Amino acid sequence: NHFQVSMPRSYVQHYVIYIKPENCPRRVNREIIKIMVNAYSKLFGNLRPAFDGRQNLYTRDPLPIGRKQVELEVKLPGQCKDGVFHVYIKWLAQISLFDLEEALQGSRRPIPYDAVLALDVVMRHLASMTYTSVGKSFFSPPESYYHPLGGGREVWYGFHQSMQPSKWKMMLNLDVSASAFYKSQLVPEFMCEVLDIKDISEQKKPLTDSQRVKFTREIKGLKIEITHWGEMRRKYKVRNVT
Repeated sequence: NHFQVSMPRSYVQHYVIYIKPENCPRRVNREIIKIMVNAYSKLFGNLRPAFDGRQNLYTRDPLPIGRKQVELEVKLPGQCKDGVFHVYIKWLAQISLFDLEEALQGSRRPIPYDAVLALDVVMRHLASMTYTSVGKSFFSPPESYYHPLGGGREVWYGFHQSMQPSKWKMMLNLDVSASAFYKSQLVPEFMCEVLDIKDISEQKKPLTDSQRVKFTREIKGLKIEITHWGEMRRKYKVRNVT
């Protein structure tokens, strides 16, 4: 499960990214950067940056912004009040893959882990845009299998990926992963699974206090998508159940 990675003898440009409003999930941040790259083609040209979902962005060639910070406006409807995000980009460093290659061959010490991190982000970028990422693992929804765990959860299979320096070369480590995810379903169906209600039509009375507390414990912090506003599908995080 280890594969040798060939590196070009070149440099990688490291930029720091700030996105406002802050504290968006990595998935949203990646979508913002994807839209930004497509919208500002004069700035990025044919470059396809690799982004870690937080603050680190890498490109093969320098962007035409020099060392100054640049602010770009990106529209992503449905994610904040007006769907407008402000992205701030600033050059941070030039990372040498020459130094990494020499370190792997024993010609210099220590190993430049900024280069290892850059390669790890580059190798993970496409998978991060395609699959659901959790730590260094990637998962996709079940298609040809179904393994329910109860309580509104199911098993998703995927793979773990990481870049590791070894003697003489960089190695890509891949391994099989499995994790529990909440199923995509209607909130009433989720409630029935959590509270072990066989048929919601038989639930004639309001939830008892103990049922409400149990359901709140499970759904609190999850995101739900509203469906009663026609084509407007906004997502909200559950704070409480009253």
